[in-house]
Amino acid sequence: MTKTTHVCSSCGGTHTRWLGKCPHCGEWNTLVESTLEPTAPTGSSHSPHSRFAPLAGTAEIAVLGSLDAQELARATSGCEELDRVLGGGFVEGGVVLIGGDPGIGKSTLLLQTLDAMQRRTQQDRNTLYVTGEESGAQVALRARRLGLGHSQVRVLAEIRLASILAAIQTHRPHIAVIDSIQTIYSDDLSAAPGSVSQVRECAAQLTRMAKSSGVAIVLVGHVTKEGSLAGPRVLEHMVDTVLYFEGDTHSSFRLVRAFKNRFGAVNEIGVFAMTERGLRGVSNPSAMFLSQHSEPVSGSCVMVTIEGTRPMLVEIQALVDSAGPSPRRLSVGLDRDRLAMLLAVLHRHAGVACGDQDVFVNAVGGVRIGEPAADLAVVLAIASSLRGQPLPRGLFAFGEVGLAGEVRPAPRGQERLKEAAKLGFGIAVAPRANAPKNPHAKEFAGLTIHAVDRVEQAMEVVRGLP
Repeated sequence: MTKTTHVCSSCGGTHTRWLGKCPHCGEWNTLVESTLEPTAPTGSSHSPHSRFAPLAGTAEIAVLGSLDAQELARATSGCEELDRVLGGGFVEGGVVLIGGDPGIGKSTLLLQTLDAMQRRTQQDRNTLYVTGEESGAQVALRARRLGLGHSQVRVLAEIRLASILAAIQTHRPHIAVIDSIQTIYSDDLSAAPGSVSQVRECAAQLTRMAKSSGVAIVLVGHVTKEGSLAGPRVLEHMVDTVLYFEGDTHSSFRLVRAFKNRFGAVNEIGVFAMTERGLRGVSNPSAMFLSQHSEPVSGSCVMVTIEGTRPMLVEIQALVDSAGPSPRRLSVGLDRDRLAMLLAVLHRHAGVACGDQDVFVNAVGGVRIGEPAADLAVVLAIASSLRGQPLPRGLFAFGEVGLAGEVRPAPRGQERLKEAAKLGFGIAVAPRANAPKNPHAKEFAGLTIHAVDRVEQAMEVVRGLP
């Protein structure tokens, strides 16, 4: 008799019957019925003395201090921005999961990367591109559009896991791309490709292959409507690195962000521009996130954010307008709840009332800012828009604003100041704790730093500037 179970597509938890809400992760309507596969009986598990018997093939236990810690070998991808996100390149035997919306450029970037690595290591190493969504002719057509007509990258159009593993074992590529994991199926399971059990089993076997053979494997994952990777969340725990493509398909700019990286910094981002010849890395992303105004405009303030190990300048724009009976609070790229908190702090401690106004806040360029260091720039942009007075040219601000009206320091404040000074900004409004001990140092040349302790003090500083 065939037995069935219900598996949560969010966390991978199993249940004997269907439930509206998963007890493990609390998500609704995520349980999917799946067929239980028969398992081989364990020979002596029924014996009363079997739990005392030694297990065959027991691994040898080692002392942590005696293990030889060696740096893992890396292979550069040929793209500086992608290497930055990966932490220096692809790790030998590492597994990378990359997700993003359809058409955002995942396959394009990976095909370009494989071609660049193939050209560089053509003498002794090779690459493999496994496509489960396209035929070999379709991949070749896309390669010609990207100017890779004479590429030597090996292509395998296959969705059967056993054939893919055999090809990797035979050809031993340095790096293999699986595009995508949702199209691969294992003969050991009767479930359809893309189901929770298939995705989990295929990813597990590919991960074991990578660890045992030293082949770096990149898994391409589909994204749900909510923006998360399709399939069980356990998939993210099985791999070494998780990358997400961000950006609007109507814009030419793309961001690749690392949400998990066992071999590098987390929340590191790479900035790319989509061109007719594919994706190209952007060496100076601050220029992308700053608008070029011929004259200063009200409601605009520049801040310095830290993404991974990189400081970047981002323009924060605010628009305060008269509202109807129910004023709206809308933010793009920033936390909406934090915006409501900052408006309350402005009213209570700085005397800036926006209770009867619509307030819209936007981070230019489609970037998402999650750190509270953007608070001070948001506050100054809102006050500037409400009064219709532009902030002085060359001014930037950063710092966390507390409910008591205090301006708290931001991490790595010195790096933020140096980055802005390097790009020609001349006025800084920053927390006092982030002010350098020697503001006349060479790296701060041409920069006037106004150190503040409270939000009302920051308002007074801005009003007193010419």
